[in-house]
Amino acid sequence: MAADRVDKAHRPAEGAGADPESGATAAPEPESGGGVGRITKIVFGLSIAVFIWYLLADRFTPYTDQGRVDAFVVPIVPWVSGYVTSVDVQLHDIVEAGDVIVQIDRRPYALALEQARAQLAVATQNVGAGSAGVEANAARLGIALATLDRAQRNFDRVQAIQERNPGALSLADRDRAETSLASAQERVASAEADLEASKRQLGPEGVDNPNIQAAIAAVERAQLDLEFTTVRAPTRGAIENTRLDVGYFASAGQPLGTFISMTDSWVQADLRENNLSHIEVGDPVELVLDVAPGRVFKGKVRTIGFGVSEGFAGRTGGLETVSQTSGWLRDPQRFPVIISFADDEATEYRRAGGQVNVIVYTGRRPILNFIGKLRIRLASWLSFVR
Repeated sequence: MAADRVDKAHRPAEGAGADPESGATAAPEPESGGGVGRITKIVFGLSIAVFIWYLLADRFTPYTDQGRVDAFVVPIVPWVSGYVTSVDVQLHDIVEAGDVIVQIDRRPYALALEQARAQLAVATQNVGAGSAGVEANAARLGIALATLDRAQRNFDRVQAIQERNPGALSLADRDRAETSLASAQERVASAEADLEASKRQLGPEGVDNPNIQAAIAAVERAQLDLEFTTVRAPTRGAIENTRLDVGYFASAGQPLGTFISMTDSWVQADLRENNLSHIEVGDPVELVLDVAPGRVFKGKVRTIGFGVSEGFAGRTGGLETVSQTSGWLRDPQRFPVIISFADDEATEYRRAGGQVNVIVYTGRRPILNFIGKLRIRLASWLSFVR
């Protein structure tokens, strides 16, 4: 009896890991929570890695989808009033510098010029002086003044853009505008000198005679008005927002349409304030234009903004306005970074106002740069479905 009790005490119970036939003890089953724990650790580790990458990428390879193509936008404004006799362009046409956009009826201004010349001839005849040289030089001065006016307006536009957003223009663009203005001023000075010489040839009475002076001024003004009946393109560009036809009455100073210059275009990328710490002028940039899905274009940083407005519209004499949203976490302030296209590959896609994704590479950081290149190329393919 005692032996039976000892044997039962050491015998494993059936169903508790013992095989009643073989007498072998079964191994314990693994805990079901082990796989979940490993997955949790992997997810946690990936989250930490992504967070660290985000912090580093935000400063060394900053990215934004708040980029816009920008260019010079110039209103097409006539100097003189009159009925339109021909429209040489259509909406969205691309024109070259000097191409005729609109022709205003020349006849009233041609008659005014003839009348002014006749009055000059009468005035010079009355003082016994010939008017041929004065007339020719007055006409030359009128043309020179017209050229100077166009050059001055183009220079003023360049100055306005530079004041509103310093660095938005390349040095070549500013140099061309200054050279054109200086050349026009020299031609005006030369024409004025020639006119003054022809006036002196009239003799003391001719120079001092107020009737002759008034007649010369009338010829100059009539020549200028006649020249401005032809509205020409200031540079290479595109025609927008115009719906004109023959017979339309053009009023002096009232826009007839919009001209988008193609002499220079750039991208304004609104980057967060904490993206700017490592960005420098000349840093390489990759761009994705929504108008060209699947393609990545090259660029470089041209300038970095030093101030933005707190709510007033960006204008000459003010600061650039950047849209900002706020929620539970305050959105960091954004500053405009001006980016130049590195080559002419994207010329046909540079539409003013077009949306752009931008990534800036601030140095030789192989891993971050590689991930950044993957990111911008993924954005280029996603633009197919945007």
